Amino acid sequence: MSNFSFNPYNLRPGDVSSGTTICAVKFDGGVVLGADSRTSTGTYIANRVSDKIVPLHDSIWTCRSGSAADTQTIADHVRHYLGSHATELGRKPRVKTAASLISKIIYNNKDRMQAGMICAGFDPYNGGQVFEVPLGGTLVETDFSIGGSGSGFIYGLVDSLYKPGMTRDECKEFVTKIVSHAMSRDGSSGGVVRLVVVDANGVEKFVFMGDDLPQQPCIP
Repeated sequence: MSNFSFNPYNLRPGDVSSGTTICAVKFDGGVVLGADSRTSTGTYIANRVSDKIVPLHDSIWTCRSGSAADTQTIADHVRHYLGSHATELGRKPRVKTAASLISKIIYNNKDRMQAGMICAGFDPYNGGQVFEVPLGGTLVETDFSIGGSGSGFIYGLVDSLYKPGMTRDECKEFVTKIVSHAMSRDGSSGGVVRLVVVDANGVEKFVFMGDDLPQQPCIP
């Protein structure tokens, strides 16, 4: 009888994966991004408190899932391109510009990269926006997005809890609850829950430790 090993990101042995739970949701005037903090090397937890929500510009952030090296490289390149772009234009870049750069890099390297990312943020042209860029590089604008290995455990919960027009605080509660739920069921998700709130007033970051997370995240 042959052994079967499930490898959702097609990683080689020893590769570092941020197999994870990431999400983002927009509200009137901004966005909330959330992620767990576990990074694994095969079956070994390499980092329990990694930060998978990284800035691309002042008010544009991205959530990373897949190969940690690939997604870090993508974020670094997009951050460089956006900085140059903003300097040339003399104004803030658009969220869609950042998302399009991520999509282009992933699509052009889809045979060599394992990266699924969410780009979200605020710009003065279109307000809060969320863009999903899954494996392969497709670019989709949406009101909310979830990704990573833990996302398969929370689709039903997200469908039951999400409602259009949620306030800033409701979005924070929503993101915390669904990430906590995924962490309790997905072996590749864990650690702490990190949130980043981006709006016209700037950026706010939050960290929720284990004792602060919902004890029964599957119950609304």
